[in-house]
Amino acid sequence: MKITKAIPLALALLATAGTPTFAKHNTPSAAAKTAVIAPGTDPATIIARKQVPILCYHQIRDWTAKDSKNAKDYICPIATFKAHMKMLADSGYHTILPDQLMAYLTTGAALPTKPIMLTFDDTDLDQFTIADPELKKYHYKAVYFVMTVSLGRPHYMTTDMVKKLSDEGNVIGSHTWDHHMVSKYNHVNVQKLANGKTKTVDDWVEQIDKPTKKLEEITGKKMDYFAYPFGIWNKAAIPELKKRGFKAAFQLADKRDPVDPLMTIRRIIASGYWSAKSLSNSIRGSFK
Repeated sequence: MKITKAIPLALALLATAGTPTFAKHNTPSAAAKTAVIAPGTDPATIIARKQVPILCYHQIRDWTAKDSKNAKDYICPIATFKAHMKMLADSGYHTILPDQLMAYLTTGAALPTKPIMLTFDDTDLDQFTIADPELKKYHYKAVYFVMTVSLGRPHYMTTDMVKKLSDEGNVIGSHTWDHHMVSKYNHVNVQKLANGKTKTVDDWVEQIDKPTKKLEEITGKKMDYFAYPFGIWNKAAIPELKKRGFKAAFQLADKRDPVDPLMTIRRIIASGYWSAKSLSNSIRGSFK
């Protein structure tokens, strides 16, 4: 999610697995054949499962006079963030990670009582210096969706920090190179340079392939999960992400795609305006 920089640089309880479903296909000879779909993996079964609350945070820092009203939704003051985490712990929430979520959604695998997923977008330094230590107090783990253009820049995490988060059991996910919306990607994008010349780039290579490779080099792990910049997605992006091996993709609060719910998993922004009580109410009201 992109706001201005002092804000980020670029701005699914338990259910049983469904019964096997069979899809009929007609061959040119009109002979009917059946293809078995793995239990629980059909979209209708996935959507029918109770949603696990997923929160999205960006900057964890106190507001300044320069922060706009809209920006404050994405900037969670330190005391507010700590109150959020304490409320979650006191309320009996247990953090889960994407592999657990996928097992639940596709097979009905059991989750801890009151599961919740915590996600952080855009690689802000305070996610490492403030959020991570607070999460450790409650033995919580999180997902960090990294925008690679920001690595090592002032107010952003370094590659060593990202690796440390990964090594400590958190999940690192891909969040593009510099936060451009996937709905605008083109395989042939002609860009005008400052010198008047032009160059042709493949947005999917520049925004997805290269950043994903970099994150895999940093962590030594495959990147299985993706978060859409601004939470914005379109149907054309889904097959592009699938062929790159992503197991799931995370948007924000829009409805899930009825055909590809795993590629449009919902999250909500944990607003900087929300008290712990407001967050609790929003969790209950937003995920059914």
